[in-house]
Amino acid sequence: MERILERYERYSYAERQLVETATETNASWTLEHEKLKARIEVLQRNQRHFMGEDLDNLSFKELQSVEHQIDSALKHIRTKKNQLMYESISELQKKDKALQEQNNQLAKKVKEKEKEIAQQTQKEQQSHTSVDSSTIQPPPMQPLNLRGNRGEDETTPMQHRSNTLLPAWLLPHMNE
Repeated sequence: MERILERYERYSYAERQLVETATETNASWTLEHEKLKARIEVLQRNQRHFMGEDLDNLSFKELQSVEHQIDSALKHIRTKKNQLMYESISELQKKDKALQEQNNQLAKKVKEKEKEIAQQTQKEQQSHTSVDSSTIQPPPMQPLNLRGNRGEDETTPMQHRSNTLLPAWLLPHMNE
């Protein structure tokens, strides 16, 4: 019987402990809930004030405080914005420099290719002109003597004169 009573007291004590902690935990959660609810209301009210709403019931000092907070926030925002802009500008300058270097390299390659092409065409032209020079160049021209230095008068036909500037290929046509 004593052992039964002892067990009963132990379990009832443990049960009371659980009930007390559950009650304390519920009270703690309730208190925490109320604190969070009040904090949310304060934050929502401050947000409305920062947005320029519900300012009618604020005193002069409260309005100055809101203004100071907004000014401070603007300074932080502008600082961050300027920092991001400078970083962006720096990145763009690096990209610009890299692109300019790439452009210079490509321009050098283009000039080299143009020189190679010019040299190639020059070599081809030289090889073509050495082969074609005999067919393209007319025979040397002989001087034309219009005064008749050999005793010929000016009525002598042109094909009979020896010092003419007419090419040889044109002379047969003159006979016709």
